Amino acid sequence: MARKEQPYDDIPGTFVFDAERSRQGFGINMFCMSLMKEENRRAFKANEAEYLKKFKLTPEQTEAILKRDYNRMLELGGNIYFTAKLGATDGHSFQHLAAVMTGNSQEGYAKMMLAGGRSVEGNRSRSGKNAPSRFLAGAAAATKPAAAKPKAKSKSKSKSAKRK
Repeated sequence: MARKEQPYDDIPGTFVFDAERSRQGFGINMFCMSLMKEENRRAFKANEAEYLKKFKLTPEQTEAILKRDYNRMLELGGNIYFTAKLGATDGHSFQHLAAVMTGNSQEGYAKMMLAGGRSVEGNRSRSGKNAPSRFLAGAAAATKPAAAKPKAKSKSKSKSAKRK
């Protein structure tokens, strides 16, 4: 079954992990979670294609895993935190995975992040319907503290003042 298109699907380079993607990627994520156990990592590394048959994966998901196409795994429902376990099984850091996923070298990725990250230019909603400014304006209004009200003076005396 094809995934229902969502309003946020037009953000370049972003695959929002929503409920539908979670259901779609259940097999990928369970496979990745299995790699938390040493015996499973050994079995996977011994025969990757055979090990993957234990999980309910589509042919596209299997291919993405075998090719270590992390962006495709995310598109097919993988969760970044789970798919990172596959990278760790291969001996890669999360920084390495992020660099690969963004088309950078590790050094280039680290330099970009230290300089403030990827520019928002060209990375916004393609349609303009979901421009970040709309969300940011709403979030700012929702989190803006209310004006402080002056405290009313208490008309009753404290217990210690009453005892005197």
